[in-house]
Formats: sequence, structure tokens, C-alpha cells
Amino acid sequence: MKHILFFILFFTAVSVSAQTEFGTKYKPIPAPKFGAKPKKTPIPEVKDPQADNLDMPGIKTPNVFENKSITPKSQFQIGEQKSKFSMSTENDFANPGDRYVDKMEKDLDKALKEAGLKEGRGELVKKNISLGDFKTKSEFFVVKFRDFGAIDGDLVKVSSNDKVIKSQILLDSYFQEVKINLTEGFNKLDFEALNIGSLGGNTAEIRVYDDKGTLVTNDYWNNLAAGFKASIVVTKE
Repeated sequence: MKHILFFILFFTAVSVSAQTEFGTKYKPIPAPKFGAKPKKTPIPEVKDPQADNLDMPGIKTPNVFENKSITPKSQFQIGEQKSKFSMSTENDFANPGDRYVDKMEKDLDKALKEAGLKEGRGELVKKNISLGDFKTKSEFFVVKFRDFGAIDGDLVKVSSNDKVIKSQILLDSYFQEVKINLTEGFNKLDFEALNIGSLGGNTAEIRVYDDKGTLVTNDYWNNLAAGFKASIVVTKE
């Protein structure tokens, strides 16, 4: 028992002595002195992850209901567009009567040409034709010309016994007249087609009057080819 108390007192004394010695010998370490204030490290800028995407086009989420490969439309769907492929030239809005218009126009043109009311590029008359023989005591004839068909640029030259009286007359819808003096005996009046019009052969109506204004003849030529003549033979008594 005495030994135990001795050890307790001994350790207590040693502990107090150590604390006293440590308290007298301890010196605090002063803080280091710096000549200037430490530089502050800049805080790195944190970019907004959405800012870089402002110029980028938005991504549209696909709609699976509009994707034909996923949900194909039924062939029996109301309002489905018809196929554009067709062997017919007709369309849904065409007038059913239009198919007959071309044929009717062609038939009408043919009838007008046959009646002499319209020109056409039919068979040209490639020969000289006679408009009649006449006897007269008149000193001159007045010959009037006009295009009885469409005005398409027909030109005519007028001669008497191979002498040119009028080198060129452009036929129009109204009559143009030429005075031709007659010689004793035989006179041959030639009316030459210088061209064919844009719508067909040369066509002209002709009226011939004597010096007293009496109508001698009223005739015409139709579809005459260029270079050919229509002629009148006049015998002056």
C-alpha cells in the first residue's frame, strides 16, 4: 500500500514540474512579414452553358404522328390527294364540251373555204386564167380591185398589152381603181399575182367600168399562185 502511494505522488510531482518548465521555455513563433499584400487570384469566369447555343438553331423534337414511315396514312383516309399520274390530258376542272371545240372549228373553217368566204392554204391555182372577152367603143376602162377574203398582203401588178400600168397594188378591203387607156383593136389586160398572202393564195375581186361608168364585168380570182395572171381581152371597135 505504501508503495502505491509513493508512485502516485512521484508521478504527480513529475507532471507539475514538466508543465512549469514547458510554460517558461515556450516562445510563440511570430507570423511572417510580407513586403506587399498578396495578389488575389481572379476567380475564373463561369460561362453560361446556354449562352453558346443562342446562335444555334433550335432542335425540333420529331413528331412521331407526322412520320409517314411510322404511321402511314390509310388509303381510305378522307380528303386524301389523288394521284397526279394520268394518261389523260384532261383535268378535274375541264369543260367536257371542250373536246369538241377543235373539231367544230375545223369543220367551220372548211365550210367557209368551200363557200369562198375564207382563205386557206389549200391547193394553189398554178395557171393563167381568163376573166372573159369583151367588145367596146369606150376610150378607156376603169378597173377596180379589192381583196374579197382576209386582208393578208396580196399584191397585184396591172399591165395592158405587156405594158406596165401599175407595178404594184396592195389589195385591201375597199376598192382601188386603175384607169387603162384602150388602143384600136386588140387589148389584153393582165392582172398578175405578185405573191400569196399570209393566209393563202392570192385572192381578188375585180370590177370593170367603161368611160361612161357602166359596169362591164364583175369577176374574181381565188387562190392564184404567185407569178400567174388573170386576164381580160378587150376589142375596141
